[in-house]
Amino acid sequence: MDQRATLAETFVEVADTLVADFDLIDFLDRLCHRSVDLFSVDASGIMLRDTRGELHVVAASNEQSRLIELFQLQNAQGPCLDAIQGGAQVHADSTDEITRRWPLFGERMAGEFASVYALPMRLRSEVVGGLNLFGKSHNALAPADVRVAQALADTATIGIIQQRTLQEANVLSDQLQTALDSRIVIEQAKGMYAERANVDMTVAWQALRSHSRNHNMRLRDVANAYVDGELDLQHEVG
Repeated sequence: MDQRATLAETFVEVADTLVADFDLIDFLDRLCHRSVDLFSVDASGIMLRDTRGELHVVAASNEQSRLIELFQLQNAQGPCLDAIQGGAQVHADSTDEITRRWPLFGERMAGEFASVYALPMRLRSEVVGGLNLFGKSHNALAPADVRVAQALADTATIGIIQQRTLQEANVLSDQLQTALDSRIVIEQAKGMYAERANVDMTVAWQALRSHSRNHNMRLRDVANAYVDGELDLQHEVG
């Protein structure tokens, strides 16, 4: 497959995240390996923020780049961290420049890679992580390749944010359904208590709520237990 076809296929892959069996780790792993296949680099790695904003190394094209990514996190120094924190590309095209800008990172990179390209994974003002490309030669990437790589990172970011939004929507939907289910069984318990105790629904509600508070139980659990005949509420109201 020629490079243009590979590039087109890669963009389709990184855009196709709205599927039932979406696997984020597999998705990012493929992005790393595709980046090495497409561009004149020798390794790649990806860092992502978790929901608390903490960074993690989540994918790498090989063990060499994974360890370098971890080194950046452990020492709080390196181009990827700068790219993520600043939301802008960070390039260093020679070993001298790398060592000058990040002394610890440059020392770790010595003898392994001679150029690095850190690309923020961003959508507007939101930066979710960074894609890092490492080359064994100086000036490994031409400016045009850097632009294409950034476009690839941006497309992947859209997919990641879409997936996160979908998951959040599913969580919200599940929470709403749980609330609706809870409301149904609570209303059932209120009706049963009101009929058995010959009281109105307000008093029945107070009985359920009092037992919940007095025994540190969820209202839904109190209602379920009462409906199932496992709980006596006759002493909850005066």
